[in-house]
Amino acid sequence: MLTHPLSILLDRDSEEPIYRQLIRHVRAQIESGTLPAGTRLPASRDLARQLNISRISVVNAYAELRAEGYLSAHAGRGTFVSGGRESIESPTSMMPSPARPNGQHAEMIGANNYPDRSLRELMRMARRPGVINFSTGAPPTEFFPVSHLREAINAVIDRDGSEALAYEVPEGYAPLRASVRDYVSALGIRCSSEHVLITGGTQQGIDLVVQSLLSEGDLVITETPTYLGMLDIARTRRVRAFGVGMDDDGIRLDMLENVILEHHPRLIYVMPSFQNPTGRVMPLHRRRQLLNLAHEYHVPILEDAVYQEFRFEGETYPPLKALDEHGIVIHVSGFTKNLIPGLRIGYVISDGIHHERLVRVKQAADISTPGLNQRALHWMLEHGVLALQMERNMRELKRRRDVALAAARRSLPPGSKWEKPHGGMYLWVELPKTGPTVAELYIQAVQTGVAYALGNLFYTNGSGSHHMRINFGAHKPVDIEEGFRRLGRAWRELACDYPEIEKAPLL
Repeated sequence: MLTHPLSILLDRDSEEPIYRQLIRHVRAQIESGTLPAGTRLPASRDLARQLNISRISVVNAYAELRAEGYLSAHAGRGTFVSGGRESIESPTSMMPSPARPNGQHAEMIGANNYPDRSLRELMRMARRPGVINFSTGAPPTEFFPVSHLREAINAVIDRDGSEALAYEVPEGYAPLRASVRDYVSALGIRCSSEHVLITGGTQQGIDLVVQSLLSEGDLVITETPTYLGMLDIARTRRVRAFGVGMDDDGIRLDMLENVILEHHPRLIYVMPSFQNPTGRVMPLHRRRQLLNLAHEYHVPILEDAVYQEFRFEGETYPPLKALDEHGIVIHVSGFTKNLIPGLRIGYVISDGIHHERLVRVKQAADISTPGLNQRALHWMLEHGVLALQMERNMRELKRRRDVALAAARRSLPPGSKWEKPHGGMYLWVELPKTGPTVAELYIQAVQTGVAYALGNLFYTNGSGSHHMRINFGAHKPVDIEEGFRRLGRAWRELACDYPEIEKAPLL
């Protein structure tokens, strides 16, 4: 069978990634009948040479089209069109395109838009032995207070016996709820322990709020870019996420108000302190303005404060919940980033209007968070382990941040951009748009021995094609420096295919 030549015109100046343009063109030709079922497409290497693009762009496009059912691959034979327009329903075609307020950047991801499978497949390559993996969202294992945990578990079992192994009430172990109340009071949050719900990590706390407040098809507003876990929850729970652009102070309130008026969201999700992935901090005046706006339009705010205390320098701002005079804020956080991720202990603080519903959803989800974990964490909080850990961890994270900034200046290509984070664990990097996208670079980077989180995954509309998130906190300084050297080398080796780039020596 002859291979069908593809007629594709790419816009190399577009913000839309090259592989996304390929997907769009091929999908359109299949749906129009230009490429009928059974047509064999060019091999990825041949099409990349024909279009003068990186082969990984073609590989990613073919993989996504196969996942959507447009193409099928047969070993030794090639890639074929598997069906026409009447037999395929595109996930994205089932959702209406949202209006953009004032022509600004605000995009929606629909309930049927599943994560980009080809990008997720790429991320799995980071697990290869010898790869310095900057893509994770976890703190380093050497931060974990293993000896304190061992002591806590032994003390709890000696004290409580088999009771420590039984189910807890859905709200959580009462002494731990009281400790959380006391802990957040130091941040300015005034609440009763009756308003504290213990969850299986911050992620479950977010999920419980989404399940409690939203129904299928409802709209949640997020910052864009935003926490990937929030987007995953929105897809899983079949609610729509509408991404509103950010400036240096956080979510754009002028755009937010337009979206509220036009689309009537049921929830606003924000991470005001050391936002994941950008590391930005919302200043006090913006926090107050956001609260006023949400109160005016009666839209509750879900505040993700998991990085609230990850501050190296700069001014400390209170959580939104501490400024909340109207009960409009639901506050979620946990002890997964600052103490022990594997214990899976988070919490939700809400006023009575939402708390009862949250408890019912929590009970239906898993009955209760494991009691032994709750009691051990309570013991550690009461014995000052968290305070000692935070002081040590922040000092070391700041040192690693400084090493990462210096390594980025030495190793990343000219024209790269990033902001100096004043806290958190991440460096949000934008590579030059004249060079390869981060998805195109990824395989070369992994083969060179380094991995990162692809920026596209943090957007509701597939933007961020030249952005990457680097977790500098997960590695020791020597590995951070080596990781950036490998990343710079990978970019320069791949950039040889881009004649418009001024060549620099490999480091």
